[in-house]
Amino acid sequence: MERRAGPFPLRAAVQDVVLALFVTVMQVQGTVARAAAEGAPRPLTDFGNLGFTLLVVSGLVVAVRRRWPVPVFVTTALAGLVYYGLDFPDGPAWIGLFVSLYTLAAYGDGRRSLVIAGAGIAVLAAGWLVAAADIEPRAAIGWVFFRIGVSVLSAALGESVRSRRVIAAEAQERAELAERTREEEARARVDAERLRIAREVHDTVAHAIAIINVQAGVTAHVLDKRPEQAREALRAIEQTSSRALREMRAILGVLRDDNDGRAPHPGLEQIDELTAKAREAGLDVTLQATEPPTPLPSAVGGAAYRILQESITNVIRHVGPTRVTVALNPGIDVLEIRVTDEGRRTGSGDGRADRPPGNGVDTPAKPGRGILGMRERCRLLGGELDAGPLPGGGFEVTARLPLAPTGARL
Repeated sequence: MERRAGPFPLRAAVQDVVLALFVTVMQVQGTVARAAAEGAPRPLTDFGNLGFTLLVVSGLVVAVRRRWPVPVFVTTALAGLVYYGLDFPDGPAWIGLFVSLYTLAAYGDGRRSLVIAGAGIAVLAAGWLVAAADIEPRAAIGWVFFRIGVSVLSAALGESVRSRRVIAAEAQERAELAERTREEEARARVDAERLRIAREVHDTVAHAIAIINVQAGVTAHVLDKRPEQAREALRAIEQTSSRALREMRAILGVLRDDNDGRAPHPGLEQIDELTAKAREAGLDVTLQATEPPTPLPSAVGGAAYRILQESITNVIRHVGPTRVTVALNPGIDVLEIRVTDEGRRTGSGDGRADRPPGNGVDTPAKPGRGILGMRERCRLLGGELDAGPLPGGGFEVTARLPLAPTGARL
């Protein structure tokens, strides 16, 4: 059996020392008193006071019972075998043995300590019965069976205490694990909410900045020649920035609103306003929308709006004025969204002809965060998104959102 790690508390050590002194006094005094009252075939002083020595050793060794339970049990068992084998006076010489058996089972490691205790009790029982073979009167053999029975009870009591301690420790561990799990789930929810807010902020700001950038370029180009058109572009900039600020306040207000007074998330009900802003930015937008057979879930409507917004923003940012077709095809269980542009126009005269060709993504080589964000929104709802250039030129984004989303609400 493994030695128990670490020193015992001082209080436990003091308790064991006091217990050892008590056991020693009880064994010596009780045995002397019984021997004086009933007489004994062999006095405790024989063999150089060996009887007293065995009683004292088997009592004092209890002081280190928790640190070395197996050696303490072996010592008390050998002392008991020798004591009764040499026919010393019967008496309470077994108290230390019973304490060591209890300690072995209570502070051991379960199965192994029980095996040691069982084997020790079997050897003790055999030795005691052999030593008492010619005991007189025969009724006195009942004390042998008493010692055997109490030895078994001591080990059983120790095992019961150990089992209850293990059960309590496991319950405490499960409680701590459950607490850690709750904390991890809370942190995961916080992280998910932060990601959601980051996506909302990105979509709102990117769309607004793209439109403002286009209108600012138009204003700079026509300011001297066509002041009325420049005034309209500035008005569009003002309206777009004002709307972006309102959406930002609504999104960030979630973080500090104690009464859960949240503004509604944008949905497909605002698609006309979205396409109108895109037309103001120079896009020729054609909307092909079919009335859904049933009202769309709010999570699906919000995700569809953000996908349309990001797709149109990518066209404004990377392509410039062109023709864009927006198609919404709600089915029984899937909403299909398709945004197709015809690619960059040549000689548009809007001051963007010197830009490198774009295809609706942040770089020609790999998809940007806009495409990744749209694909993530689709996956959160159990849908899918395809985005890529068309063979005849242009770019197309196709998203399919299940009307019974499997993911979390965005």
